[in-house]
Amino acid sequence: MTTVLLEPQELQDKIDSEKVVLIDTRNPEQFAAGHIPGAVNIHDIFTFLAASTPEGIAELKGKFARVFGDAGLSGEETAVVYEDSMNSGFGQSCRGYFLLSYLGYPKVSILHGGFQAWQAAGLEETTEVMTPTAAEFPLDHGADDLMVDKHDVLKAIDNDDIVLLDVRDVDEWVGTSSSPYGKDFSSRKGRLPGARWLEWYRLMKPGAVPVFKSSEEVLADCASVGINKDSNVYIYCFKGARASNTLVALKAAGIDNVKLYFGSWNEWAEDEALPIETGLPYAC
Repeated sequence: MTTVLLEPQELQDKIDSEKVVLIDTRNPEQFAAGHIPGAVNIHDIFTFLAASTPEGIAELKGKFARVFGDAGLSGEETAVVYEDSMNSGFGQSCRGYFLLSYLGYPKVSILHGGFQAWQAAGLEETTEVMTPTAAEFPLDHGADDLMVDKHDVLKAIDNDDIVLLDVRDVDEWVGTSSSPYGKDFSSRKGRLPGARWLEWYRLMKPGAVPVFKSSEEVLADCASVGINKDSNVYIYCFKGARASNTLVALKAAGIDNVKLYFGSWNEWAEDEALPIETGLPYAC
């Protein structure tokens, strides 16, 4: 069984002993300034905006099967995804983890703490760019149930057995901003009706190198919004990155029945037929 969160020395040991494809999700400028030797830069993991329509899902699968194949993933290698730090990249390494898992890739891990943790451990970095040997990516549709679409979410609004979990920043949750890209980036501000809120930052320990909280601490935070190990949770943010970060934290804490609404607010807000809740949350 693949370990999801790898500490820096664990990653170095894995690089030394088996086939690993390192995927750096940072922007090209950060990658050029220094990265883990052998890493491939795929910033599209973060920037790609997906729709949960059949056409949107087909586009997502086709694009990333090509991208990950070009990076050298054939199914034999362990894919290890990293960003700069767990709380500064909007969950982009976890978005990469989710995408690979959704595409059915068998061995995927995340560098816990990101590139900053790698540097803090004093491990090697380089500016040399490696050209990977392309492979045939083993696309597998068997993991499709990891993702829910807007129709699943619409049905969940009136289902007390499903928790809709909003993990966006506080200004998005209270409806003063529509996105991290600007207050009016989306046409509507607000949240899913009946959603609960657990800001994604809350599941990480601040420090020189931010990392996820312990399982017990994550479970305590989740309990404060009525989520436990038996809960059925649909997570959303703006485009599935911060939600992926939260999904990884919840699953690591033993909350297994977690699905991601990858289209998130970026998709939901633009469909005027879909209901939203506006005004201050929990207002009397």
